Amino acid sequence: MATTAFRPALDLMAQYASYHRDQRNIATHFVGIPLIVFAIGVLLSRLSLGLPGGLTFTPAALLWIASTLWYLTRGNWVLGLSTSLVNGLLFALAEPLAAGSQGAWLAWGLGCFVLGWIIQFIGHYYEGKKPAFVDDLVGLLVGPMFIVGEALFALGWGREMLGEIERRAGPTHLRDLARPIA
Repeated sequence: MATTAFRPALDLMAQYASYHRDQRNIATHFVGIPLIVFAIGVLLSRLSLGLPGGLTFTPAALLWIASTLWYLTRGNWVLGLSTSLVNGLLFALAEPLAAGSQGAWLAWGLGCFVLGWIIQFIGHYYEGKKPAFVDDLVGLLVGPMFIVGEALFALGWGREMLGEIERRAGPTHLRDLARPIA
C-alpha cells in the first residue's frame, strides 16, 4: 500500500483499522484522541495574532484549516466534514483555557496531552500491537478521522465503507490476553 499522506479515506481508514481491531482499544481511542486534539488546541491557542475587526488568528486555527483541507480532500465529504467539525469543536472548547495563567494553560494542555496518550497506550496493550503512527506518521491525522468514522458507523452511516474496512483489516474482537499474539 502506498505511504503517501494523500491516499483516499478508505485506504487510510483500513490501514489504521489494521492496528485497531480490539474493541477495548477502539473504546480507549474515543477518550484518548479527543483529549489529545483538545490539548493541542489548548497549547496552540495561546499565541494569537490580532487581525482587523478585532479578530484573532492562532496557530490552532492554522492547524485546523490545514487539517480540514486535508480531510476534505480524502474523497469522502461526509467523513471529512464530520471530522473537521469535531476537531473544530474541540479546538473551540480549548481556546478559553489558553487565555488563563501560564500555569493553568500548561497544566491543561500538557495534562490532557499526557493523559490522552496514556489512555491510547493502555488501548494498545489490549490490542497487542504498536500504534499506527509508529509505522506511518499520517496515522496522527487519521486517528481523529477513525473515531469519527466509528461513531458514524455506529449511527448507521457508511455500511459499505465499514464492510470494506473489515474485509481488509478483519472484524473487531476482544483479544484473549492470556494467549500470545500469533
